[in-house]
Amino acid sequence: MAITQAVANSFKKQVLEGGHKFQFSGGDNFKLALYTSSATLNSSTTAYTSTNEVSASGAYTAGGGALVKPNPSTSVASGVAIVDFSDLSFTGVTLTARGALIYNTSNSNAAVAVLDFGSDKTATSGTFTIQFPAFTTSAAILRIGNA
Repeated sequence: MAITQAVANSFKKQVLEGGHKFQFSGGDNFKLALYTSSATLNSSTTAYTSTNEVSASGAYTAGGGALVKPNPSTSVASGVAIVDFSDLSFTGVTLTARGALIYNTSNSNAAVAVLDFGSDKTATSGTFTIQFPAFTTSAAILRIGNA
């Protein structure tokens, strides 16, 4: 079992087909689910699965939490399109997660991106926060640019 950070291959195709809308107003709804080190998530992941998802605890429930898109949530600069989400916190939790899946609930729970935390991350009767990187062309969580 392994979690490998990647943008889902199915997402790349779906973007070209208009399957994901990231705009602040009127866009799709996205969620983030947390997974244990027993999960297998990678670029071949096509949709949300509850297999090896962390157990419900405190504010964390099955399926994870809704991602909030700030205004603006998309931008383009220097030929790179970027997407941003607000940081996401789960309070009152006791859990251990190795990675996460961003997925689109407006598009049949289609996988967007797999996040690998690099090691198990734990919260004990506390807050577990996903801090998204800066909204820049070199750091944003999702970037589409020239190869």
